[in-house]
Amino acid sequence: MNVIQNKKIAIVGGGPGGLTLARLLQMKGADVKVYERDLNKDVRVQGATLDLHEESGLNALQQAGLTEAFKANYRPGADKMRILDKKATILFDDDFTSAEEAYRPEIDRGPLRKILLESLQPGTVVWDSYLLTLEELDGSWVLKFQNGTEAVADLVIAADGANSKIRPFITPIQPFFAGLTVVEGAVYDSENAVPELHKLLNGGKIFAMGDEKSIIVASKGDGSMVFYTGSKTDEDWVATSGIDFNDKAQVIAWFGQEFAGWDVVWLDLFTNAESHFIPRPQYCMPLDQTWKPLPNLTMLGDAAHLMPPYAGEGVNMAMLDALELSICLTSDTFPDLHSAIAHYETEMRARAAEVGQLTLDQTASIHSANAISDMLEMFS
Repeated sequence: MNVIQNKKIAIVGGGPGGLTLARLLQMKGADVKVYERDLNKDVRVQGATLDLHEESGLNALQQAGLTEAFKANYRPGADKMRILDKKATILFDDDFTSAEEAYRPEIDRGPLRKILLESLQPGTVVWDSYLLTLEELDGSWVLKFQNGTEAVADLVIAADGANSKIRPFITPIQPFFAGLTVVEGAVYDSENAVPELHKLLNGGKIFAMGDEKSIIVASKGDGSMVFYTGSKTDEDWVATSGIDFNDKAQVIAWFGQEFAGWDVVWLDLFTNAESHFIPRPQYCMPLDQTWKPLPNLTMLGDAAHLMPPYAGEGVNMAMLDALELSICLTSDTFPDLHSAIAHYETEMRARAAEVGQLTLDQTASIHSANAISDMLEMFS
């Protein structure tokens, strides 16, 4: 008998990790609800296209029986990558047009969420459920939400991302600042708004590097593009810079100064972007983190092992966590829930430490004096 028989499971967070876990558990007959803070399923999903890897994200989708749905919704060609210097000179084209392309398929966050949502039983996701806190009650958890509602569960799984409300109930360990801040922006209808960059992007991704800084640009299926600057800052730079990131003129002035000497084509991104920019200081969980497993509470994805995005592993790690946790919870291997959680967390931390080191190395390399030569060497 599996360890979640007759137990009510609450997953907090309806991102790819939480929804994948819900699907995998429902396939095994589990009683599961997903509590998501978004108002409804139609809230616009932000962020860049996701690059799913064969051994992790794609593996989880396959086990969830969603490979065909994925194939119908992914974006062929979106995995094309160009390396440029700060003068916008193309130094490398990574164009997988061979059979290899299938191993690096990209999908927008919106379609991925839709696939996962449609795979769940009706009513699984409880929208407008912003978690405020948990309270333990006779071995169960009471979840208290901002809208005044409550729910009770025998097992709670945190899939609520970098600022997880649940993680502090598991461990006091905090992430450390990774030394740089990203400024994120978006340009709609890029073909008309920024034709030169649209052409350079060619439906794929751009990595531009120079002066120990980076600009990453990615196309989306709706005709928009998202971009991310990366530059070394102090941890409190967002607060001390005095920049209002909702004031385009201020952000353009900052960019002109911070990226002085970069081609005017990069400035076009800012002048044609939406007026709302998002500064994102980059954090990483300690690679040697450990904690005592609890019998009725665990976590996955960024809540468990936040790291910068420069190795493209975030969503893949979350979906692999979901797969491995679902296996532990639904197999007959473990005598009780506590043992199943302990096994999952030990394996998950070891895997996250390995990928975390790779990510930190990649982040440092992209923002080093040798960024371009390092990356060209990696691809050759």
